[in-house]
Amino acid sequence: SGPEELVQAIQQVHRGESSLHPSIARRLLQELAGPGQQGTESGMLSHRELDVLRLVAQGWTNREIAEGLGIGEATVRTHVSSILSKLNLGSRTQAALYALREGLASLSE
Repeated sequence: SGPEELVQAIQQVHRGESSLHPSIARRLLQELAGPGQQGTESGMLSHRELDVLRLVAQGWTNREIAEGLGIGEATVRTHVSSILSKLNLGSRTQAALYALREGLASLSE
């Protein structure tokens, strides 16, 4: 950003307008648009992670998920950690609520 851009930004702010760098404005609009507009963050999840997330939302334990999907319990833990990381969530409960809110799972399944 050159001196002209800085002067222009100051003038815009002085007039009561906002002044955001285009990359910041684009990111802000993506965040405000939400999943319905830009595709869900769940698009970052693998098919297996989505399977695990759906079962977490159903209240299944890691052992139940492992048995149900025919994978090891350690693998389930890895998938759950990856899901939490990719979706920036702090717990299985948050992951379950996310899945329900985004329509990835339902309580009647």
